[in-house]
Amino acid sequence: MKMPIKSTLPKGTKAPKDAPKIEFPCANYPIKVVGQCIAGYDTIVIEVLRRHDPSLDVSKVRGKDSAKGTFRSITLYITATGPDQLEALHIELTSLECVKMVM
Repeated sequence: MKMPIKSTLPKGTKAPKDAPKIEFPCANYPIKVVGQCIAGYDTIVIEVLRRHDPSLDVSKVRGKDSAKGTFRSITLYITATGPDQLEALHIELTSLECVKMVM
């Protein structure tokens, strides 16, 4: 299963053929995870990310609750080793009941 990629370009605009591509390994690759604001949410997400990047630096983890406290977003930075790692990470995170979105 491939991760869907949504273009941020204006409608009808095509990306230039020489657009920069990710070079692996890619240090400080940002992953943003949005989910329900439940006890232990940060720990659950961090455990999953550590399985895919054991060198995860938790000092760089940033979290923020929604205005009503219903949702929580966490931004983490991993060393991305390739598309297979990113796809596996996306699949595992989105399979969690408390996770609503992964970017």
